[in-house]
Amino acid sequence: MKKIRIGTGAGYSGDRIEPAVELAQKGDIQYLVFECLAERTIAIAQQAKLRDPQLGYDPLLAARMRAVLPACRQNNVRIITNMGAANPEAAARHVARIAAELGLPALRIAVIGGDDVRARILADDLRLDESGQGARAMENSIVSANAYLGATPLVEALAQGAEVVICGRVADPSLFLAPMIHEFGWAADDWPRLGQGIVIGHLMECAGQVTGGYFADPGVKDVADLARLGFPIAEVDESGTAIITKVAGSGGAVTIATCSEQLLYEIHDPSRYLTPDVTADFTKVRLRQVGPDRVEVSGGHGAPRPETLKVSVGYLDGFHGEGQISYGGPGAVARGRLALDIVAERLKLVGVPTEEVRFDLIGVDSLYGATLPAGEPAEVRVRVAARTRTQSDAVLVANEVETLYTNGPAGGGGATKAVKEIVAMDSTLIPRHLVETTVTLLEG
Repeated sequence: MKKIRIGTGAGYSGDRIEPAVELAQKGDIQYLVFECLAERTIAIAQQAKLRDPQLGYDPLLAARMRAVLPACRQNNVRIITNMGAANPEAAARHVARIAAELGLPALRIAVIGGDDVRARILADDLRLDESGQGARAMENSIVSANAYLGATPLVEALAQGAEVVICGRVADPSLFLAPMIHEFGWAADDWPRLGQGIVIGHLMECAGQVTGGYFADPGVKDVADLARLGFPIAEVDESGTAIITKVAGSGGAVTIATCSEQLLYEIHDPSRYLTPDVTADFTKVRLRQVGPDRVEVSGGHGAPRPETLKVSVGYLDGFHGEGQISYGGPGAVARGRLALDIVAERLKLVGVPTEEVRFDLIGVDSLYGATLPAGEPAEVRVRVAARTRTQSDAVLVANEVETLYTNGPAGGGGATKAVKEIVAMDSTLIPRHLVETTVTLLEG
C-alpha cells in the first residue's frame, strides 16, 4: 500500500527553525508543512503590506527557507506553507531569490490567491458575528478579511508540479490534507477519507504540541529533552490510517496521551468539526501505541462540507497602553497594591478615558483573581493595562506606572512601558461560490 511521510516544520509564526531542518535532513519525508498563520497574524501582515507593497509575508520566511531549502532540494521534499500571509506573491518572489542566492536550481513555486475577500464582504455588507454590525459600518477600521480556503487549490498546485506552495489564509489541517489528496487521488466527496485526513492534519498543525510540547508537567507528565524537541511526522497510507512519529533521537515523546491532548485542542463539537473540505467527525478516532514514539491514528470520518467559508476579519480597535514595575522583599504585596491604588487614582485625576482597564499583581492575582489562597510571595510585579481610543491616552496610562519610580512606594524597580495599536478579530461566513481561488506558477 502506498505511503507518504509529511513533516511539520512550524506550528506558529515564531516557532523554532532547527526541528524543521532536522526533518528535511533526517525525516525521510516527502512534504514539509509550515503552519505559521494565527488569527490576527494576517491582519498585522496586511498593515505591513500597506506600508510597503513588497512586505506582508511572514517575517521569518527568509530565515526558514535559507535553513531548509538545500536539504529539501537534495532530498526531493516539497514545501507547503501559509507564510505568504497577506502577500503570497511577494513571498514567492523572495523564496525564488533565496534559492538563486543559495545556488539551487530554479524552483517551481505556486502562489495561491483568492482568500482576500475584504471587497466582497463590504459589497454584500455581511454581518460580523461578535459585533453584530454590517461590514460597511466598520469599513474604515477593517484592515483585512480573509476566507479560510481548503485543500483544492493546493492540490491543483501540486498537480502542476509545484515544489513550493505558498498561500495565505488556508485552514490549518487543509495544508496537510492537500498532499494526501494529491498522492492518493482521493475524490472531492470521499467524506470518510477526507475526514480522516483532517484528523491527521489537526494532530500535526501545532508542530511540537503533539510531540510533548505544551504537554509536560514535571512529576505528572514528564517529557525528556524538551530543549531538543522533535517536530512530528505523519506516515500516511492511502486508506488514511497514519502513524504519528518523529525523527529518532530527537527530544520529546509521541504517546497516546500527547496525541489525545492535541486531538482535543480547540475542538468545539467533535462530531461536526467544520472545515472547508469536509465536516469531520472525531468521535470514533482510535489511537494505538505501536512502538516507541509511534502512535497509529484511525477511525476519523466525515460528512459533506459546509456551503459557507469562515472569514477572519481584522479591524482596528483603539490602542493598548501598559506599564509594569516590580517590588520585592518584605511587604512586597502591600507595596504593590498601594502602587495599583495610586495609578487608579491618578488616572481619575488626570482624566484618562479608558474603554477597559486592568490592575494586576503578577504572581498574586493576574491569572485567577483573588480566588486561590497563596502565601506571601517574595516579589510581585505590578501591571496596569488599558484599552483606549487614542494613542495619547494609552501613553498616559503607561507613563503613570513609570512615575511610580519616584512617586510611589519604596523599592520599585524594573519599570517598563509599551503602547501599541490594537488589531481585534471578528468573523463572518461567506457563501463558498463567492470565493474564487487562483493558482499561479512562478518558474525560474
